[in-house]
Parts: sequence; structure tokens; C-alpha cells
Amino acid sequence: MDQVKEIFLRKNRCMGCHSCELACAVAHSASKNMYEAMGEVPLPKNRVYVEAVSENLPIPVLCRHCEDAPCMHACIAGAIRRMEDHSLFTDADKCIGCWTCVMVCPYGVIGRHLDAQKAYRCDRCPDLEEPACVSACPTKALVYQSVTTFSKDKRRHAAEELSRGEGK
Repeated sequence: MDQVKEIFLRKNRCMGCHSCELACAVAHSASKNMYEAMGEVPLPKNRVYVEAVSENLPIPVLCRHCEDAPCMHACIAGAIRRMEDHSLFTDADKCIGCWTCVMVCPYGVIGRHLDAQKAYRCDRCPDLEEPACVSACPTKALVYQSVTTFSKDKRRHAAEELSRGEGK
């Protein structure tokens, strides 16, 4: 279980370029090609959202695949289930478009595909080695790692800052 990977944010690195949003939409398009995807009907939907907390602090927000997921408990159709990698999966064939999951999501990151009347969320790009948003991030603000690896890297970075007198 420790080797299960999560998408983590290194917030001091995000510059708000929205590359993650674009890469996500293309990865979930029919063509998987940026130029063709922009002409698809309906347009592909991104599952990560860069929100400006302040002028100098953009934050990518995406499904956290909550351990005790309110969306999964609230889904009256049973369309949301936990996968082996601990991610949440929304089965479009079972989704009835009631939007209950959208209403209870504490992060506001479950989207509504109005044309298809289906809910959608970050699925961590299961067909890719690394989620498209992570691969596209030019500053590596998004990383795909195990909790252990992320924590170890964070401690090492903190130690480096302290050694340079930059820590508090």
C-alpha cells in the first residue's frame, strides 16, 4: 500500500500557466492530439483546475480521491467505486447525472458533462505511466509519487533550506 502513488502539489512552484489543464483535456479527448481535440464536439473536459488564490499564488486543484469519499457515499446509482490503486472511478455507464457527487465534493472538482449528463473527475490517467497534468507541468509543481517518497523529498528540501539559513 505504501507504493500507491498520489498527485502532490509543490505550491511554491506553480506559476499558473494552465499547462496541466490543457494536457488533462487532451489526454481525455477522443483524438489524444491537441490540435484535433480543440475541434472535437463536445470539447474535451479538463479534470484539474488552476485557481488563483491571490495574484501570486495559483493552485492546481483536482480530485483528492478521499479515503472516506463523500461522493462515493452519496452516489445513488453506485457509479463511483474505489479501484485497486485507491483512486476513485466514476463509471459513466452507471452515472445517471443527478449531480449529487458534485454537490457533496469538498473540493468542488467533480465536473458535470452537460451534453452527456455524466459526472467526471480526475482518474489519474490510468493508461499513462504518469498523469498528463504531472508530465505537462514545466516547473514540476505537480508530482506523482508515493507518500513515503514525497515526504522524504520534502524533508530533504527542508534540510537544504535550513542549511542555507533560509528556514524559519
